[in-house]
Amino acid sequence: MRNQGLITAAFLSVMAFSAHAQTNEQTTVSNSPLQACYLENISEQVLCGQLKVPEDYSNPQGRKIAINYAVLPAVNENKKPDPLLILAGGPGQAATELAAMIDRMFGDVRKQRDILLIDQRGTGKSNPLSCEVSHVDELIKTDEDVALDRMAGECLARYTEEDLTQYHTVNAIKDFEAVREHLGYQQVNLYGGSYGSRAGLVYMREAPQSVRSASLDAVAPPEVVVGPFGKHGAQSFDLLVERCAASEACSEVFPNLKQTYLQALQQLEQKPVPLQVRDPLTNEPTDVLITAGRFTSVMRVGLYHPTTRQMLPYVIQQTNNGNYTPLVGLMGSVMSQSEMYMGLTLSVLCSEDLPRATDALLSADADNDFIGSRTADAFIDMCSVWPQALRPEAWFEPVHSDIPTLLLSGRYDPVTPPTWGALAAQTLTNSRHLIAPQGSHTIAGHTCANKIVGEFINNLDVQALDDSCLQQQKPAPFVLNANGKGL
Repeated sequence: MRNQGLITAAFLSVMAFSAHAQTNEQTTVSNSPLQACYLENISEQVLCGQLKVPEDYSNPQGRKIAINYAVLPAVNENKKPDPLLILAGGPGQAATELAAMIDRMFGDVRKQRDILLIDQRGTGKSNPLSCEVSHVDELIKTDEDVALDRMAGECLARYTEEDLTQYHTVNAIKDFEAVREHLGYQQVNLYGGSYGSRAGLVYMREAPQSVRSASLDAVAPPEVVVGPFGKHGAQSFDLLVERCAASEACSEVFPNLKQTYLQALQQLEQKPVPLQVRDPLTNEPTDVLITAGRFTSVMRVGLYHPTTRQMLPYVIQQTNNGNYTPLVGLMGSVMSQSEMYMGLTLSVLCSEDLPRATDALLSADADNDFIGSRTADAFIDMCSVWPQALRPEAWFEPVHSDIPTLLLSGRYDPVTPPTWGALAAQTLTNSRHLIAPQGSHTIAGHTCANKIVGEFINNLDVQALDDSCLQQQKPAPFVLNANGKGL
């Protein structure tokens, strides 16, 4: 659910798998009550616990795994009985590792309600499926020499006890339901961003009696295929180019932005550039090869959030001029993002999405001059060695529900476009779809949408919501030079 939301190409072609892989130690737990604990970047004590569940629900006597969770307690003593349950994105993010961000975003909600964070199976401390690869070794390779299928196979070899086909969205919802019952909550209010929005829709389908409301941000309904992101990334980039052209200051400093981008890309395709830079994670001198794949990956990830989006014209211009410092700096900010548990990412996407990616869909997605087919090709390579299982067609049908549902989209979203939110709304009879004109991916993190979510949870009246703050938001200024000055 981080602002990058669904797994980004940067983790595939910039750093292959996450550079901060955690150990896969099995924790011995009992079904114990909540205990006081501390989470990263939260100064106060909160409440934590773990619950053992079957890895395979069809074999309840078989292997058990621990599901890790945390509760940020409501501030008011006379709290509401229904918490806000956070469904993390990715797939592959751990909800408890987002606690500080969630606490900031939904501080108003927490005044009256607990916030419940559950690490989806395969993430965080819920039997994590990490893939440890040295990003230093990978960054000196050409795009062609980064063998993603080999790296996926090396990751797979670490998991000899797990049945990786059991790490899917439906089982995740069963885990969440087990935790809800364990903690005694009768109903929950859902907030799901990016892949978390899909998990939210599946939750509404699998356990509708447990859901009081759903706020789904950067909507990815089950009927769409996640993974090929070329078309949507290109559309978002074209909107950036249009906005720059419409800005007198931006168009003066960066004339012909699209042509400049294509020229920089062509140069790197013909001749990657070796550099020695300071490692963005350790500050040690590090060799890196600036390739077309790394350039396009950083560009695509940069579109996810207004803060980085406004930098792209300057980064493109400087890259084309042979100054790679801004690009490396932006790459460092991408690499320092919270961990994605790639084993869970692959377990979900390789069985739930890539099998539905027809040749026609892949061909249409690749028909762009922004990143081509790079993201789809990366997933296809990794999924070629990852365990897969045939999923029921019913999993991918539109979700029909009358549960009060708020759908949120950003106009500039490069991965879950507003059309997907409109698609989900067609079968949600008690829903409203709000689009932030200046928003990008998961708008609750960078617009007033978090306040709207809080209002919605309180009154459940989607039609009465005032979205004027979204409509009135000013666009972030472009960075025009090294001093960051822009209009």
